[in-house]
Amino acid sequence: MILEIFPSGPLETNAYLLACDVTKHAAVIDAPFESAETLLHRIKKLSLSVDMILLTHSHWDHIADVSLLKESLKVPVYVHKDDADNLENPGADRLPLFFPLKGMKPDGYLSEGQELIVGKLKMTVIHTPGHSPGSVCFYLSSEETLISGDTLFRGTIGNLSLPTAQPASMWVSLKKLAVLPEATKVYPGHGGSTTIGAEKWIAHAQDRLT
Repeated sequence: MILEIFPSGPLETNAYLLACDVTKHAAVIDAPFESAETLLHRIKKLSLSVDMILLTHSHWDHIADVSLLKESLKVPVYVHKDDADNLENPGADRLPLFFPLKGMKPDGYLSEGQELIVGKLKMTVIHTPGHSPGSVCFYLSSEETLISGDTLFRGTIGNLSLPTAQPASMWVSLKKLAVLPEATKVYPGHGGSTTIGAEKWIAHAQDRLT
């Protein structure tokens, strides 16, 4: 497995390039501001064939370059239906936009339990509402890897004070993640990686954080 991380934009949002090192098929996960040029360079450098762009959620800092990437790569874009409106109409989530964003209609929707194939890699979609209604994580069980978006960070969780946040749903979502194997490596939407074992507190996050 190839997994490269590109912190980009004013909030240092992580863009991920995930690829099968056998088949060279790949997926881009999240497309923050100023990430497209770097991603396209690495895709060419590694001779990868990108099959799709996946979004952990549709807050502006995760989707700013998605339209540009789609135009360049000619691949479908997928997001959970509960976050689709903000992808089509950036700002619909009532977060302030600091620069104009081009909206776009997704090519399909991500759903709980959906299996995604990237070469010989298999990912399962875990719907984790809380930070946003349509937040998702991508779990590669054979690789002991979770790409968690803004659901789970090292030592903390995504902001629950935003206009469309769902605090009650977040506690349920974190319990889904808490049952994953402790060795699972967690790659979040901001900051460095962690493991499920290092974040055991998420099973009781409501008690800790409220």
